[in-house]
Amino acid sequence: MKRKLQITLLFLFISLPIMAQKFQVIDEVLKVPISFATISFGDGRGTFAGEDGVFDFPKEKYPDIDSLHISAIGYTEKGFSTKEIPTTIALQPEASELSEVIVTAPKRGKYKTKKQKPVTHEDIHTSWLPTVESEVAVLFKRYEGESTRIAKILLPINAETQYKSKGKGKFATIFRIQFYKNDNGLPGKAIVHEKIVFAIDQDTQKIFELDIQSKQIFIPEEGIFASLQVLGYADDNGKLMQSKKYREIKTKRGIQKISTAFRPLLPFTNEFPLQKTYVRRIFLNNKKWQVFDETYNENSNLIKSGFRHYGMGVTFHVFEEKK
Repeated sequence: MKRKLQITLLFLFISLPIMAQKFQVIDEVLKVPISFATISFGDGRGTFAGEDGVFDFPKEKYPDIDSLHISAIGYTEKGFSTKEIPTTIALQPEASELSEVIVTAPKRGKYKTKKQKPVTHEDIHTSWLPTVESEVAVLFKRYEGESTRIAKILLPINAETQYKSKGKGKFATIFRIQFYKNDNGLPGKAIVHEKIVFAIDQDTQKIFELDIQSKQIFIPEEGIFASLQVLGYADDNGKLMQSKKYREIKTKRGIQKISTAFRPLLPFTNEFPLQKTYVRRIFLNNKKWQVFDETYNENSNLIKSGFRHYGMGVTFHVFEEKK
């Protein structure tokens, strides 16, 4: 009995540091969790909080990180030394700048359903390998200039099902859709809306259909950018796994940090020469958006071969004007 008690106490003692390394991000005003907040390490790497605003930061796993920057769309960013991170991190809401894109009540009346078809393929050599630090955005305009709601996002994916026999196992990856204003052809200010987070697994077909009709996303006159971003792998309960999002590899030049690539792959296409896909790295280059061409990476095989566009599609609800 005494030995069992000693083992139990030892287990609790060992567990304490791990428990103490969990932190939660909340809304400073409402005191509610901020789901999937961005945790930047300030060195080009980072992670995300879970749906409950909780994230892990075990110092033994990140011995070289000395600061954290916590941010979320619609909130003022905060930074901390890793030596003094509060257990609860409260972010102050920014003044909301809602535009005509977000409406508080559904449009009434008849509408037509129209589609901008997605483009996909199964060639892994002309597919993008998403990482947790990357975000891909595509511009959508109103259908023939009429009042247009985005009803569904149609995401081309390559789940590599034909490679299962070569050791490709099961996966479930959590993604996030976000919307941005069109700032003279570039993704501009993020638009505040309900979070759109979902999982894709190895059984998903070539096109993943995401119904967002209830979100009431209307396209303004200048158009709107829709982006796709990886948050990480899901655990057996469908929750975001709190795991290291990069690998450390020993080289002659020292330890190199390589971002983890997540499945599924994203098929890129050469069918839209006049359209542009924009990409950015969440933890680098001040989150600057760049067009996916030679100016982004002249050594990219996708760019060299002309596969420069993510063939995201949408289903529109086009409303008839009342007369």
